Amino acid sequence: MFHYTELAQEIKDRITGVSYADNCEVPYSELRYVQVLYWGFDGESHSGEMIVNKAIAADVVDIFKELYEAKYPIERMVLIDEYNADDNASMAANNTSAFCYRVIDNGSKRLSNHSYGLAIDINPLYNPYVRPIDGKTVISPEEGAEYADRTLDNPYYIRKGDICYQAFTSRGFTWGGDWKNPKDYQHFEKKLD
Repeated sequence: MFHYTELAQEIKDRITGVSYADNCEVPYSELRYVQVLYWGFDGESHSGEMIVNKAIAADVVDIFKELYEAKYPIERMVLIDEYNADDNASMAANNTSAFCYRVIDNGSKRLSNHSYGLAIDINPLYNPYVRPIDGKTVISPEEGAEYADRTLDNPYYIRKGDICYQAFTSRGFTWGGDWKNPKDYQHFEKKLD
């Protein structure tokens, strides 16, 4: 069960007014509904879903097939709409997700690459967003504060060179953990030409 399709009416109904905001500038025709299998933290196989840009849908299916074959653990993978498109709630639940029409969460008015379905967050609780601001460190989700220290050993951390990193970067994605500031350890994105 590794495939993608155009958004069926049932999926449009689920996301309209939630992750697909009323002012969304991205047409439904640019998005694809992806279904994959993944290995949960419980060691069992689970069905997962996400919405991505049609330009990366085939790569995303291949990435998650590769992660599945490697038994890479992912705790949860449902549409962010299950959390009312609340990114903080989705991250705190350690939900792996992609599309959500929203601005960057730093006071900016610029749209996030998640708005275009070009970014994916993996196990965000264990791989938080970390940004020093005015002498303080902002960590998102706040519940992930203990996982901001990347010197610690944790099987759910994404690390440069690991299977998750390689699966994405070998297909042209960049990792937020490679950024200078902020560090966004959960985040992979792909720029289109």
